[in-house]
Amino acid sequence: MTEMVYGAVPIRDGEPILPKWWRTIDKWSLSCVLILFAIGMLLGFAASVPLAEKNGFPPFHYVTRQAIFGGGALIAMILTSMMSPVLVRRLAVLGFLVAFVALVFLPFFGTDFGKGAMRWYSLGFASVQPSEFLKPGFVVAAAWMMAASQDINGPPGRLWSFALCISIVLMLALQPDFGQAALVLFGWGVMYFVAGAPILLLVGMAGLVIFGGTIAYSNSEHFARRIDGFLSPDVDPRTQLGYATNAIQEGGLFGVGVGEGEVKWSLPDAHTDFIIAVAAEEYGLVLVLCIIALYTGIVVRSLLRLVRERDPFIRLAGTGLACMFGVQAMINMGVAVRLLPAKGMTLPFVSYGGSSVIASGIAIGMLLAFTRTRPQGEISDLLGRGHR
Repeated sequence: MTEMVYGAVPIRDGEPILPKWWRTIDKWSLSCVLILFAIGMLLGFAASVPLAEKNGFPPFHYVTRQAIFGGGALIAMILTSMMSPVLVRRLAVLGFLVAFVALVFLPFFGTDFGKGAMRWYSLGFASVQPSEFLKPGFVVAAAWMMAASQDINGPPGRLWSFALCISIVLMLALQPDFGQAALVLFGWGVMYFVAGAPILLLVGMAGLVIFGGTIAYSNSEHFARRIDGFLSPDVDPRTQLGYATNAIQEGGLFGVGVGEGEVKWSLPDAHTDFIIAVAAEEYGLVLVLCIIALYTGIVVRSLLRLVRERDPFIRLAGTGLACMFGVQAMINMGVAVRLLPAKGMTLPFVSYGGSSVIASGIAIGMLLAFTRTRPQGEISDLLGRGHR
């Protein structure tokens, strides 16, 4: 009867953790993530070989590293998804504090690897990008603050979260990393909207973003160059956008064939920021649509489960994580087809990169933990009692 009323699988007391996890997890979203990772490995076999040869490594050097990173990410995702929301919150806030401190010291001890943006710590055998780990932790911390502000005599959590968001955005913009800065601001805005923000305030924030973009365009050559390239009616065929655009056009509906693509030999970031161009050229529009459907499935499934959630913290944190995950994928693909300015953002679980894939695994693990079925009524039941 409980299952009929609440749409949930009843959980028995003392049930072992693995059966309980399997009963309550969103299996559709989990399956979509695993398929995305498999597609990323498949594309890595094609996209990373030219770069490995160029750098004097064995042909599948980067594929092997991605498999190691991906294995770690999947383990982190599954372990995180087994945690209770309270434990996720505590560990996320702790992780956020560590990532925030790392971001503060990045200008002094970080490196840009010749890309003109100070975003990484070099560890010799690998590199770490603090902003990737900062995003999921910030979402959970900000959701905690916003949820606390809804309590009677609660703290001014919305104001605290806004101050924290602006400080992070400014630090990211100074790297410069305007893509991650915009993503953090978007995640906070979505949660603030769900928490009941006045629409006029959100409009004012949009105006502030436009004003900030104008200042950045006037004072940052890096930012201005990317905006000018995006607005230009002509695409230089020798640029990354030019190569990516041509590859997508050449791919057509079914692609030129496995291993037959040429863009991977021309694009230095074919295995990371422009991996979707490799997919479009070799496998065609069919694979690209499948990838879009997988990301859409994860976001929509998560939001449908969260909309029935009673706990405001879980609802806010889950919404922020789901929307940030989906928008990051949208930005990456939007840049490749020239719908958005170049931002240097990876495609979650598909692009090569240790920080990106591990941080994505942790973020989705948090989302799966928040969307697990729990033995409670839905928010509609709670609202219904208020009318009785």
